[in-house]
Amino acid sequence: MSANAGDFQYKEIDPEGFETLSVIANAEHFNTWTFETIRPWCNGKILEIGSGIGNISHCFTEKNYDITISDLRSNYRKFLAQKFPALETQHKILPLDLVHPQFEQEYSNLIGTFDTVFALNVVEHIEDDSKAIANCAILLKKGGNLIILVPAFQSLYNKFDEELYHFKRYRKSDLQKLFSRNALETIKKFYFNAGGIPGWFVSGNLQKNKTIPAGQMKFFDKLVPLFKLVDKVLMNKVGLSVICVGKKK
Repeated sequence: MSANAGDFQYKEIDPEGFETLSVIANAEHFNTWTFETIRPWCNGKILEIGSGIGNISHCFTEKNYDITISDLRSNYRKFLAQKFPALETQHKILPLDLVHPQFEQEYSNLIGTFDTVFALNVVEHIEDDSKAIANCAILLKKGGNLIILVPAFQSLYNKFDEELYHFKRYRKSDLQKLFSRNALETIKKFYFNAGGIPGWFVSGNLQKNKTIPAGQMKFFDKLVPLFKLVDKVLMNKVGLSVICVGKKK
């Protein structure tokens, strides 16, 4: 955790987050790669927590998955409603606070209703990450899958993390402990996107950028085929992110 992470305050309007999501929205190869990476464990009735502006959501809608999307921020939900009018008509764009103090009462209609729940780059924004994982599990049917992707390795914590209000970065063992603590059987855990580490370090540590520059992201996106190969060669033993998949017991 950074020295001032405990001072992070929730912002209803998050310009740094929106700018970052907007830059990543144009990284079509990267978004498709992320989608294809988690796709094997996505089935049935799916819930995405923290959909942002729908960078991954659209991959699911294009493939006609039965997906419900959500976000805590109202401005993101308005954006999602414009981007996915069919989901809006079906009431499948939800306001969802993963650490609401009365979570089970507030979302009683959602408890135990999903076959798959996934949250990509969400849990690192939540100080009580164990409660976040517990509430994800509450929404799953028995035997359902939870997929969590978070930033990897605390040694990579830099200016980007601070600006995006990341409380911490994780190792595989950290996520496995959180899953075990909340009655989730870990069925797969691996690192993802090793090729992104050099750019993250140079841009965030050396150049001290507050958000990912659009030009750098565009260049990175062109190299995604190479980075996919790098992950295979390294057997997903290192990466900018870490993914854990668990099954509800």
